[in-house]
Amino acid sequence: MALRNVVLPNEDPRQLLAIPKQEAKLYMSFMYVAFISLFIGGLMGLLQVLVRSGSFTLPFGIGYYQILTVHGVILALVLTTFFIIGFQFTLMSKTVGMSVKQRKVSWLAFWIMTIGTLVTAVTILLGKASVLYTFYAPLKAHPAFYIGLALVIVGTWVAAFVNWRQLYLWKKGHPGEKSPLLAFMVTINMIMWFIASLGVAAAVLVQFIPWSLGYAETINVLVSRTLFWYFGHPLVYFWLLPAYMAWYAIIPKIIGGKLFSDSLARLSFVLFLFFSIPVGFHHQLTEPGIDPTWKFIQVVLTFMVIIPSLMTAFSLFATFEITGRRKGYGGLFGWFKHLPWKDVRFFAPFVGMLAFIPGGAGGIINASHQVNTLVHNTIWVTGHFHLTVATTVILTFFGITYWLIPHLTGRKLTKSVNRLGIFQTIVWGVGMLIMSGAMHIQGLLGGPRRSAYSDYGGTEQAVSWGAYQMAQAIGGTILFVGIILMVYIFIKLTFFSPKGVEEFPVAEEEENAEPTPKWMENWKLWIAITIALILFAYTIPFVDIIQNSPPGSVPFDWPIGNS
Repeated sequence: MALRNVVLPNEDPRQLLAIPKQEAKLYMSFMYVAFISLFIGGLMGLLQVLVRSGSFTLPFGIGYYQILTVHGVILALVLTTFFIIGFQFTLMSKTVGMSVKQRKVSWLAFWIMTIGTLVTAVTILLGKASVLYTFYAPLKAHPAFYIGLALVIVGTWVAAFVNWRQLYLWKKGHPGEKSPLLAFMVTINMIMWFIASLGVAAAVLVQFIPWSLGYAETINVLVSRTLFWYFGHPLVYFWLLPAYMAWYAIIPKIIGGKLFSDSLARLSFVLFLFFSIPVGFHHQLTEPGIDPTWKFIQVVLTFMVIIPSLMTAFSLFATFEITGRRKGYGGLFGWFKHLPWKDVRFFAPFVGMLAFIPGGAGGIINASHQVNTLVHNTIWVTGHFHLTVATTVILTFFGITYWLIPHLTGRKLTKSVNRLGIFQTIVWGVGMLIMSGAMHIQGLLGGPRRSAYSDYGGTEQAVSWGAYQMAQAIGGTILFVGIILMVYIFIKLTFFSPKGVEEFPVAEEEENAEPTPKWMENWKLWIAITIALILFAYTIPFVDIIQNSPPGSVPFDWPIGNS
């Protein structure tokens, strides 16, 4: 592992240490799959908005819901999961290390996930699994679709056990020391993911696979949807928490500052673990068969995640202000004016942070029992997802890409790529503003989600909807340009940028910070509280669902759930 010959002032030499080539090859494999998924999924999204605009017909007999399924599965599940697992592996390698044996097991996780992805993708492309990424019953896919999804989940579990083993061995070798913050965050995220994915794994293995193979004649739709949304909502936080890792522990280093509070960062992640899982019913507010009392309880628990979100916002802007004032920028907003706006490593995630303001507000509306009825099953919900995962999360992932990929490939982030990245971020922001804004407005007017239909009989409302669908097509086209630019940047950073050493920016804690309490790493307590909240929120209503389910098959006019 080689260092640059010259270490610049205020530069931590440890952050210039190159990750060993064998490890970098593993991490880059995850990134290859992620960016291939970005291109394919983005193309499917472009085709969707063009079809809905009424100006385009899919060729070769391709179905709208086929491309909708590809778009949802490959972006919401494949792109995010591969990027997150690869990114988290790099964080663990930098903070607690990775042994040769752990690397071999990590390769096993990669190949299990990749094989599962390919199996699932083939069934969708063959038109055997046009069931959307939620795969709601009574829609039925080919058994290989469910088997592929199960393999992807199993692969992530293997990765989770590697991460936990890495931290365990580090703690064993450093008795009495607090774990590195990023390693703590990765561990929390993978605990949350493992507990949550047990729900969808149970639905797939116990219900969908036997049903699709013909071994079971019927399927309990409400049970399947309840198990899916037990997983589906924490999936949102599985996307979001890696972005929070970058915001808390990497962005401060990029702007020349330090971590505001180690304790606050850890506490916010613990609270996300508590309140992200036992809240799935807020996606099922209009579902029959669930007692309204339990829906209300889970809505209240959903609102609890606002607390760690506000803690994060406070911590970030405290870091921004303290850093600016230390550099001598006075006045009320002088510190804000002098943030590194021309550094894409900061600019892209910051635009993502801004998008999370309306995105979070929309999430509050979606989770509100009464207000949700206005936007239920409208394209408003689609617009909301595009603000959160497709803007906040993805732009942060893009910001990570600008320094992570050259660090792994032994290259440099050049000024020209940095400028192109700024332009790409602006293109993405403008495209999403147009497309997501039109989706939100059309949703308030009652425009349905999931639907390919754009001709509503020439009424005044249809004309209005048509205008917003055309706006979505324009915004979607601009976004696809942003995807092409990002794929080009990824290829450039991987293969063609000049050789060099790019830092792996990890912020240090403030010198006078209060010491982090030892009880903050009481893993048994945090897991016990999480399980207790889940049992409280789900045991009685789940037993009630099973006991009062109608016999026989469920009719096909069962209402589609909220998300």
